[in-house]
Amino acid sequence: MCSAWRQATVRFVGGGAGAGGGGAVSSAAAGKMADVSLKEAALIVGVVAACYWNSLFCGFVFDDVSAILDNKDLHPSTPLKNLFQNDFWGTPMSEERSHKSYRPLTVLTFRLNYLFSELNAVSYHFLNLVFHVVVCVVFLKVCKVFLDNKSSMVASLLFAVHPIHTEAVTGVVGRAELLSSIFFLAAFLSYTKSKGPDNTIVWTPIAVTVFLVAVATLCKEQGITVVGICCVYEVFIAQGYTLPVLLDTAVQILRGKGSIPFSMLQTLLKLIVLMFSTLLLVVVRVQVIQSQLPVFTRFDNPAAVSPSPARQLTFNYLLPVNAWLLLNPSELCCDWTMGTIPLVESLLDVRNVATLTFFCFLGSLLVFSLRYPGDSSKTVLMALCLMVLPFIPASNLFFPVGFVVAERVLYVPSMGFCILVAHGWKKLSNKSVLRKISWVCLAAVLFTHALKTLHRNWDWESEYTLFMSALKVNKNNAKLWNNVGHALENEKNFERALQFFIQATQVQPDDIGAHMNVGRTYKNLNKTKEAEESYMIAKSLMPQIIPGKKYAARVAPNHLNVYINLANLIRANESRLEEADQLYRQAISMRPDFKQAYISRGELLLKMNKPLKAKEAYLKALELDRTNADLWYNLAIVYIELKDPTEALKNFNRALELNPTHKLALFNSALLMQESGEARLRPEAKQRLLHYVKEEPQDANGYFNLGMLAMDDKKDTEAEAWMKKAISLQPNFRSALFNLALLYSQTAKELMALPILEDLLRYYPDHTKGLILKGDILMNQKKDIVGAKMCFEKILELDPNNVQGKHNLCVVYFEERDLIKAEKCLIETLALAPHEEYIQRHLNIVRSKIASLSTTEQSSFPPGGTAAAGGKKKSFQNLKEVKNEQKTTQTTIDNNKGHSKNGKVTEKNSMDKEIPRRSTQEIKDIEKKRVAALKRLEEIERILNGE
Repeated sequence: MCSAWRQATVRFVGGGAGAGGGGAVSSAAAGKMADVSLKEAALIVGVVAACYWNSLFCGFVFDDVSAILDNKDLHPSTPLKNLFQNDFWGTPMSEERSHKSYRPLTVLTFRLNYLFSELNAVSYHFLNLVFHVVVCVVFLKVCKVFLDNKSSMVASLLFAVHPIHTEAVTGVVGRAELLSSIFFLAAFLSYTKSKGPDNTIVWTPIAVTVFLVAVATLCKEQGITVVGICCVYEVFIAQGYTLPVLLDTAVQILRGKGSIPFSMLQTLLKLIVLMFSTLLLVVVRVQVIQSQLPVFTRFDNPAAVSPSPARQLTFNYLLPVNAWLLLNPSELCCDWTMGTIPLVESLLDVRNVATLTFFCFLGSLLVFSLRYPGDSSKTVLMALCLMVLPFIPASNLFFPVGFVVAERVLYVPSMGFCILVAHGWKKLSNKSVLRKISWVCLAAVLFTHALKTLHRNWDWESEYTLFMSALKVNKNNAKLWNNVGHALENEKNFERALQFFIQATQVQPDDIGAHMNVGRTYKNLNKTKEAEESYMIAKSLMPQIIPGKKYAARVAPNHLNVYINLANLIRANESRLEEADQLYRQAISMRPDFKQAYISRGELLLKMNKPLKAKEAYLKALELDRTNADLWYNLAIVYIELKDPTEALKNFNRALELNPTHKLALFNSALLMQESGEARLRPEAKQRLLHYVKEEPQDANGYFNLGMLAMDDKKDTEAEAWMKKAISLQPNFRSALFNLALLYSQTAKELMALPILEDLLRYYPDHTKGLILKGDILMNQKKDIVGAKMCFEKILELDPNNVQGKHNLCVVYFEERDLIKAEKCLIETLALAPHEEYIQRHLNIVRSKIASLSTTEQSSFPPGGTAAAGGKKKSFQNLKEVKNEQKTTQTTIDNNKGHSKNGKVTEKNSMDKEIPRRSTQEIKDIEKKRVAALKRLEEIERILNGE
């Protein structure tokens, strides 16, 4: 028996593989078979282009939104190291809401796309198409290791056109499969060269294999499974063993009747190196996810949280479901979660027959491939390995995943399927009776698959087309109804969106996200009562709070947004602010690391005039995430409320360090510098405003504040240009209109100010300062006493106690030579402002004039009959203050969507809030003009006294 075993060993390890024999495959033979001609490559390129050309017209849909549109890791401003600290979706791996999908190299390719074309979807789809071509060509090389040229080409073409691949190729996020597959296949090809002459070990290909395995794993996790395929290849293909031989060897060794031959020891050494490298990669991967599995809900994968035997029966049933999709890809769906596949809860369920049939067929193929020597059995074995091993991470057999079925994870397993089909076709075509039929069937399969792929690509054109196509296949998935609603919601079609969201709640009544979507849509339709009712239903479906109980593992982070959304809704009612605060605190009690709850609560506390508590909330949020620029910005707003501009500016600067393009931080920090009155800060304030208008070229506020800075620096021409730009963008910009008119009046262009004031008063008829300035210009420049009088009378209609307006009306009476009325008017004005010396002085002048007129009826007014206007220059000068249009900002977290991600800072702009501010130089100018006015007043008094 021992000698027979040794003879078998020599036969398997020895020379090349003969036709139908069990010989091992040498490195040289493998390399020779792996050659791909230029014609073959060109054919593959043409077929792929014909099947996927229309994918270039598709947009970003489904998971692309999170991975591309919402992923800050793609932006050049984000440090490259973040790619290796965050998951595939841009969420820090340390956060519990992270999906723990670590694919930094795939994200790096997205970032390169963004660098060259930003968010132009065509470039992303084109690169996916190129990667699919590369996979097909490399797969052809792999096929030639096991099949002849013709069969290899059949397998490669079938793989190129198979409709199951549309999700991986046309969906941008499917690039993870494409990239991982390239390095997966390259690692295997490298390993096939590790066997040298006389069964020696060639270490360089093994080192390259380990490196390529690591790269494949950094593209997608399933890349590590190629190590298992290499092990099977080494034992059963390279060394030529069969299972009976291995069992016989083990028995002989255990009985002490034989020893392990040197060739087998070499094989064990290679396997140990492979397994050790795999173990090392697994350890690193576990460290990256910080030994935490992602949090999935029962809606993502119902079987994962089901009791036995439903869990085992359902997971086993999913295997034939996936196999059927490969065999008959007629009904494809982008989402198989929730109620798509009902649970198999009983042994009597008829679907168990499909499971049993699948395992019987798989088992028979496995027995055939392991028991018998020969090329056919080895080809079947490697096909089975390619089908089974890469699928294990997505099988739910060892750990739960966030889906029931996902078509894109079948990308690599389909390679094994295509090899099996090609091998079977070869067997049929070799029989003369079936040769023509086999060719006709092959042509029909390739043609129909290509047409199906071409047609399927159009489903990925938009989210609406994608999810509507999915609903044709499966109407029991509430997530699909929700997603169609989201697509309609994005088009502002709230009425239709509401119908789909309501249908989602009927399909899955306990779907928290669906009820949240209904609530949000009612809110968008201004149906507050209905919105609150929907949010309350969603809240009732949440686990009840038990003191000291940790809910992090039970509650999906997105579901906690129901507290945020409900609180955001009811806090619009000033009488329910405490109730809203209680909801925020409930969310925090369920997840103390719920950053968004702290942020939203901080905003509410500011609204409740509790800045110190708001500060505590934001500091707590910063403990959870110190790299969030929005949080530092929010804290700066708190310090503004606390009247601490120095700390506010520090926090603005911190936000800008983390995100140099943070628009609100740019604008408000510049405003803070501007309002400080410190000339040394103005250049930096200007630079930030220039950066802001570059980011927000359509926001008039940026140009307005640049104009105010120019006025501070006495750059009148520049200030005029900025003001005009602001007005061109927003013709009813109140402060820009007023300050441009004021600028003209201060630079001896009073007549140019009049049309600006006309525009201002057309939009804002009650603008008191605009009326004062217009009246001043009409009386002193146009000599239009009647027009000026109308302005001042309008002011007094609006505000009878306006001292400036009333005093200037007194001047009009004086100009009209109605001294009695002027005297009475000045007396009333003095009563309003008894400490204003200039009013008393003017009253004395009028009384002196009245006394002189009683002496002579022929007396006339002094030269320059509007001289009294000189005495009122101080009054008008009080008007000439620089008014600043300031953005009043608050921080809110947009948690309205049922499956929303990170919260965002938004702004509330108070367009009409004018904050008076004078620089030191302006105060000096005012004093100079005041002195000049007093000198003029003294001159008038001398003239009057002389008369």
